Amino acid sequence: MIVEKQVPLQPHNTFGIVARALHLARIRTDADIATLRADPQWSELTAATPPFVLGGGSNLVITGDVRPLVLKVEIMGRRLIEASDKGWLVEAGAGENWHTFVQWTIDQGWPGLENMALIPGTVGASPVQNIGAYGVELQDRFHSLDAVDLHTGEGFTLQAAQCGFGYRDSVFKHVPVDGRSFGLAGRALITRVRFWLPKPWKPVLGYADLERRMAETGNHAPDARTLFDWVVEIRRAKLPDPAVIGNAGSFFKNPTVTPEQCADIIAREPRVVHYPMPDGTVKLAAGWLIDACGWKGRGVGNAGVYEKQALVLVNRGGATGGEVMTLAGAIQTSVYERFGIRLEPEPVVI
Repeated sequence: MIVEKQVPLQPHNTFGIVARALHLARIRTDADIATLRADPQWSELTAATPPFVLGGGSNLVITGDVRPLVLKVEIMGRRLIEASDKGWLVEAGAGENWHTFVQWTIDQGWPGLENMALIPGTVGASPVQNIGAYGVELQDRFHSLDAVDLHTGEGFTLQAAQCGFGYRDSVFKHVPVDGRSFGLAGRALITRVRFWLPKPWKPVLGYADLERRMAETGNHAPDARTLFDWVVEIRRAKLPDPAVIGNAGSFFKNPTVTPEQCADIIAREPRVVHYPMPDGTVKLAAGWLIDACGWKGRGVGNAGVYEKQALVLVNRGGATGGEVMTLAGAIQTSVYERFGIRLEPEPVVI
């Protein structure tokens, strides 16, 4: 295997930030990992720091040239493993585009992922972030995944309970702090992911944007294809296309607070957008908080807050990772000073 040197990363991050990978290897098969481990460069390049696994670069802020070995995951393939009266079990290679995979399942007549249409990134990155939208999270449809331990080269399989899924969180985002904790950040390279799509299919509705579409169209029982189309249209209207304006989608997680904290905020800000959660907490709309602080349309250098959606930070042309993170920090300070809420970024910063 050839380890490429000085590889431009601008085409491989949706923010469009200019940077280089000092060394990059393209992983297209499981055998590529074994080949790479047998290469003397492998031990040399990973002796000091673990490699950086790169998928679609849609949840990433690059603040400079990347010195760790970059493993660009390009494992492809989609298939139906099982179909029964209870549902469908489908699998995709980690390098598959997430939205294309969702569209493929709908085209095949296997509904269940439609609420997560048009989320950028790859299938392999989806469990890392536990992606979600419009009432459905990846963990709701997740079955299992295959991965390779980059320390040992051995393959392993994880079920949902072993992935430590949380809100935009998983075991893949954490490093072990002691010998007993189970963190896989920098250690696991996901190769394939499987999803269980249950029968009978039931639409997941309830979000204001979807309820508005039902009212506008008079269709209060949309099928999976219709729901897929609605989600695509809504997201395109709200969010900038990374091919046109560099961005990493929603930049901050929606914070959760106690009912008492929410009541206190409502007393001061009656219009705050909030959603009661099954566990008794209340989720606040981070975009509303940011907009209320007056950040929509403002920026730092060439990094800005999207005019149509305050939750999205954009590259107005030539933005650096430093400018993006400076802007993010200023927004966090504003929201904390006004609401006492600490916003947590979603993207990985390297």
